[in-house]
Amino acid sequence: MTSNHTKHPSDSARAAREQDLFATRAEALAADADDWPDRDGVVPLYDGEQLDREERAALRRVHGLSTELEDITEVEYRQLRLERVVLAGVWTDGTADDAENSIRELAALAETAGSTVLEGVVQRRQRPDPATWLGKGKAIELRDIVVAEGADTVICDGELAPSQRRALEDVVKVKVIDRTALILDIFAQHAKSREGRAQVELAQLQYLLPRLRGWGESMSRQAGGRVAGGEGIGSRGPGETKIELDRRRINTRIAKLRRDIKDMKTSRDTRRHSRRAGGVPSVAIAGYTNAGKSSLLNRLTGAGVLVENQLFATLDPTVRRTETADGRVYTLADTVGFVRSLPHQLVEAFRSTLEEVSDSDLLLHVVDGSHPDPEGQISAVREVLADVGGDRIKEIIVVNKADIADPEVLDRIRRHEKHCVTVSARTGSGLDELRALIDEELPKPDVEVEVLVPYDRGDLVSRLHQEGEILESEHVAEGTRVRAKVTATLEPDLAAYAVVAS
Repeated sequence: MTSNHTKHPSDSARAAREQDLFATRAEALAADADDWPDRDGVVPLYDGEQLDREERAALRRVHGLSTELEDITEVEYRQLRLERVVLAGVWTDGTADDAENSIRELAALAETAGSTVLEGVVQRRQRPDPATWLGKGKAIELRDIVVAEGADTVICDGELAPSQRRALEDVVKVKVIDRTALILDIFAQHAKSREGRAQVELAQLQYLLPRLRGWGESMSRQAGGRVAGGEGIGSRGPGETKIELDRRRINTRIAKLRRDIKDMKTSRDTRRHSRRAGGVPSVAIAGYTNAGKSSLLNRLTGAGVLVENQLFATLDPTVRRTETADGRVYTLADTVGFVRSLPHQLVEAFRSTLEEVSDSDLLLHVVDGSHPDPEGQISAVREVLADVGGDRIKEIIVVNKADIADPEVLDRIRRHEKHCVTVSARTGSGLDELRALIDEELPKPDVEVEVLVPYDRGDLVSRLHQEGEILESEHVAEGTRVRAKVTATLEPDLAAYAVVAS
């Protein structure tokens, strides 16, 4: 008679057998790879949609991603329950380094969201599988890795269609989320202002709407036709299913959030218009997340904005007033950070915030000089800025973290970018050069006037010094005689005191 132990092995024994099976498969794949001719490191050319068999059969492990705690005492500093996650990526184009950089960025995002990264894998494919995103065989191998590592979540480095997510969950037997859902979750954790929370909720609902999923009978049960209202025979209909009811409620909530955000935009536009009416130039700080935008704002203005070595640490824009070396006043606005493949729902939801960039006179594009692919960061940010009209603004590339960056990388960026300055917000190096470049690139007053301002109108003289460029100034018996260049907004206020040439 067979023992119960033989019929129902323990979880540990099952896990050991699955590990052995995975090792056997890996050895077989390695043996198959040895049969192929040596390519001397040359990347093969693909004929049509055919990829090299060795690469199609391999599931690349990305080493060094694990953030699992070694010292259990560290857990008291973690505010969230740590999910144990395995990362999965599909490498469709670019180099292997590009694929690994993308998966490492996903690991940083996952850790920011409050999870422990256990493992990361990348599959080389011409395009994602339409059914399970990863190939069916690789999805089974991913399930083996999930079991071996004891993970409870799989995060995919891309946006999954609803059917792909469901099919992959059915294979790996744990929760599956994609890059978009991960970024939305981080934004939801970090949004503090009323406008920021409304924008994040709008983006989340837009993402959720096409992904509503029924669970058995509960989501498909009929709610009753018109007969339930006493309309009698002939009025019986299928009624409204629970999933349709949820969809309708989400659409109603989306409409309300859009109205609320529109009202908040009116308030923001009013403040922006008042600055414009005063002739105050504006400078926007934009760039990749964790590039050091808030640190730079603090250095230039003493704003005291939160600074953390964390992705999307600050979401709510901050506007601070400062002035150039010659006394001209301007504003500096810190904006939300960008990332590769930023969800289009977030771009739409944060459009009113991102308009701070499109309405500015000058853009400081902050780049992390210590990042493995700073040029990729620049391209990703410019792609998002083009969606909101920020590509028309005069741009200065500010390469931050120069104190820990590779000098060759800094030289390469300087050669490719016309207006570029390297700084370190931590040490303060390069900031004087940046301030001088801002002074030079800011729009200057271009209307020349000569006025005699009475002594009881000292406010106008003060505005002349703040908003204009003084060419000559003389105190006479009737008042202050000034020749200056001013903005078009200030000229009408001085018209009554203009000196008529004799």
